[in-house]
Amino acid sequence: MKKTKNKTVLVTGASKGIGREIAKVFCDDGYNVFICARNSELLRDTARQINAEGYFCADLTKASDCKRVVEDVVKAAGSIDILVNNAGDYVYSSVENTREPDINRLIDLNIKAPFLLTKYAVRYMKEKKWGRIINIGSISGVVGEANASLYSMTKSSLTGFTKALALELAQYNITVNTVNPGWVQTELAQEAVENSDFTYQEEIEMIPQKRFIQPYEIAALVKYIASEDAKGMTAQSVSLCAGLSAG
Repeated sequence: MKKTKNKTVLVTGASKGIGREIAKVFCDDGYNVFICARNSELLRDTARQINAEGYFCADLTKASDCKRVVEDVVKAAGSIDILVNNAGDYVYSSVENTREPDINRLIDLNIKAPFLLTKYAVRYMKEKKWGRIINIGSISGVVGEANASLYSMTKSSLTGFTKALALELAQYNITVNTVNPGWVQTELAQEAVENSDFTYQEEIEMIPQKRFIQPYEIAALVKYIASEDAKGMTAQSVSLCAGLSAG
């Protein structure tokens, strides 16, 4: 398949769930796709199944791994055009019972990693005067979620990051946006429900459309934001949540 204008994409946290589907949609459309995650075996299998150009095993809570992944992509492809900051983690806990290791892990993975990956990737986008930075936030960072204050805090930070960075990079034809998924049909969501105080059916009843979002819906939106059709879209925080953000 002919590569889509030779655009190179890096999707983090792409061995399963939303990240896997985002990477697959880009692969199916002919982009030059690289993926990274922590589980090397799962990552290798995913890369083969979706026909990714390459994959890199990394622990993005480590600053050195954030830098290495970007450098490895550039070494393999010559540049990086689209960065999808999808890797993240979730903790369900009351604020007083939230453990310090969880606090450090979520800050490192949900906040620090997107910042560092962007820091290292943006120079290559500036050189080409074209780029797309797409952060995967959460509806919990838009409306809040009781007993997930740590997660909500980390995901809401992406909105401020997106707005500030979009202003900083607009002159270079680089857009920056955040997508905020609601409940998505993934393993992570299933685990979150199991660890919460609600059953799956009770969660469904709280969603206006009475359904979980499917991963391909998030992936299709991300692909659109990365396209030339969306070149005027920047500094935006878009919720795809089956109506959860309505109130």
